[in-house]
Amino acid sequence: MRRRSLLALLLTLAALGGFVSPLAAQKTQKPPLHARHWMAVTGKPLAAEAGAMTFAKGGNAIDAACAMLAAVTTMWDVLSWGGETQALIYHPGLKKVIGINALGVAPTGATAAYYRSKGYRYPPEFGPLAAVTPGTPGGLLTMLAEYGKLSLKEVLAPAIQMADGYAIEAQTANLIETNKREIKKWKYSTAVYLPHLGEKREAPEAGEVFVQKDLAATLRKLVDAEQNALKAGKSRKDAIYAAYDRFYKGDIAQELVRGVQEEGGLFTMQDLANWKVKIEEPLSTNYRGVDVYKLQQWQQGPALLQALNILENADLKGMGYNSAKYLHTVYQAMSMSFADRDFYYGDPAFAKDQPMKGLLSKEYGKARYAQIDWMKNDANVKPGDPYPFEGRTNPMKAQLDAWTVLPAPQGMPKSGQQDRVVPLEMVEGRGEMVERSRQMTDSAFKEAFYAGTTSIQAADEEGWVISVTPSGGWPPAVIAGHTGVGLSQRAQSFVTDAADGPFNVIEPGKRPRVTLTPTLALKQGAPYLAFSVQGGDSQDQNLLQFLLNVTEFNMTPQEAVEAPNINTFQMRSSFGQHESRPGRMLAAESLPFYVRNDLKRMGYTLEFEERTSGPITAILFDFKHKTMWGAASNHGEDTGIGW
Repeated sequence: MRRRSLLALLLTLAALGGFVSPLAAQKTQKPPLHARHWMAVTGKPLAAEAGAMTFAKGGNAIDAACAMLAAVTTMWDVLSWGGETQALIYHPGLKKVIGINALGVAPTGATAAYYRSKGYRYPPEFGPLAAVTPGTPGGLLTMLAEYGKLSLKEVLAPAIQMADGYAIEAQTANLIETNKREIKKWKYSTAVYLPHLGEKREAPEAGEVFVQKDLAATLRKLVDAEQNALKAGKSRKDAIYAAYDRFYKGDIAQELVRGVQEEGGLFTMQDLANWKVKIEEPLSTNYRGVDVYKLQQWQQGPALLQALNILENADLKGMGYNSAKYLHTVYQAMSMSFADRDFYYGDPAFAKDQPMKGLLSKEYGKARYAQIDWMKNDANVKPGDPYPFEGRTNPMKAQLDAWTVLPAPQGMPKSGQQDRVVPLEMVEGRGEMVERSRQMTDSAFKEAFYAGTTSIQAADEEGWVISVTPSGGWPPAVIAGHTGVGLSQRAQSFVTDAADGPFNVIEPGKRPRVTLTPTLALKQGAPYLAFSVQGGDSQDQNLLQFLLNVTEFNMTPQEAVEAPNINTFQMRSSFGQHESRPGRMLAAESLPFYVRNDLKRMGYTLEFEERTSGPITAILFDFKHKTMWGAASNHGEDTGIGW
């Protein structure tokens, strides 16, 4: 209570004039990490330990990140081996940032017409028809082959040991128990997830040894493929790609496709064989001397770059940290950037006409900043028109004019969560039930809005730096046959009608526009920050405010990841029924009453939680001392180890 009062006092001083770091006078809840040689930060303690073990074997940051990725996918840290992986890598030899696009694609037959014929406005949230092809195995193997030092056998050793049996943590065990009704729809998922079938608690208990025999066998097959290739005289790199081929073209692929089709999915052997990891050029902008890098517009990362271009026109420090004017400015910048995301972003391989140059121009950012209403929230914010900023005319003017914040209603579409929502019209006139229905609907909306992800950061003294945001295949996931591989649910981020996003309509071979968004920042041409966060549509909101905390308000990384921030729900959700809540703002309970009152007068609907910071993981490079600062938010189970 005393700590909260002190924080409120410091926020008051900041709002009245001079800047005071809001956490400067108190200790952070988690200690900052310091390291000289290497750093590993991720979503679970055991996974961070896998990274540390890999560094101890002589691996570099890429090896360690791959070991952590293998561990979190084995632990079901809101993802599985059938999910997707996105990464940004700083290559010290080339002195450049490299993008890794390991997002799966819609399979054969996954057309908009197919889903609409089954009554879906959007692909479902759960089940085999929610899946895109697995991306994480390919992403891990490609990063390891191209940029790592160790063998696949060495890097997968911790994950294989865990698949043989590890003491499961409460978060995952309870998530399985909560979702067991959905899990029981799928034969192979039931066998893995519910070892106590028929008992009162059918999921594992916290601390119980959780065994995944099929997954352990699959991982050993990958290692066998590598080792056999090495014995045949193949290079380290080619041997790792032999494991890649076994997963996507060999016996693992055959069993995965058989299992998916048995459950009613659409995957074919050709879908897996044709899919490839993309090594690509990221997008970037410069914010007050810091070069910030994001992956391309098949994910939401460029929205953060757009928001920075808008906010660069404001005196944020002069407004005062988390003052009403500051929060209003950040909220408006995010609303504009996410409106553009909802309309213009999608797989660039299927849309060569996307106006990314215009969207990321400083001139466009300045024009959007000029549209801010300083008196109230714009609850009807629309996508802008970036085409004139690259000398073109908008070819989708009619669609743009018709766009609304809220998707146009189209009846009651099917959904993987439909059984959790009671239509309001069914209980009209019965106040208590209507209110309960609203709460259930809103609960499902928020659960989808923050849909699972984890994060991974690693760095070493050679100069390798990596930021990873993997996801997909969280419980309840369909497990594909006897592979032990849980499938992605990422197809739900597609739309089936161009009116809901002209560049993101589902097609076979296409990647959905996803929320997953690793970040790297350089200063004076050298790595400065690596950071990412869990949490669906909230990710780039939290990362934007973390970056502002460091660059504008001089916070240490640990202060910045624990600092209170806000979330907007005004964009269209990337999950479920793609709903929006215009004007709604999540804020920390520590927000002073006078700031709350000012925001309410501006038209915001406020809700509060004790912690709103993430959970963010980060590494900052201390140029003065040539050391690293690691940070993991006090919001979740994320942790790090450094040396």
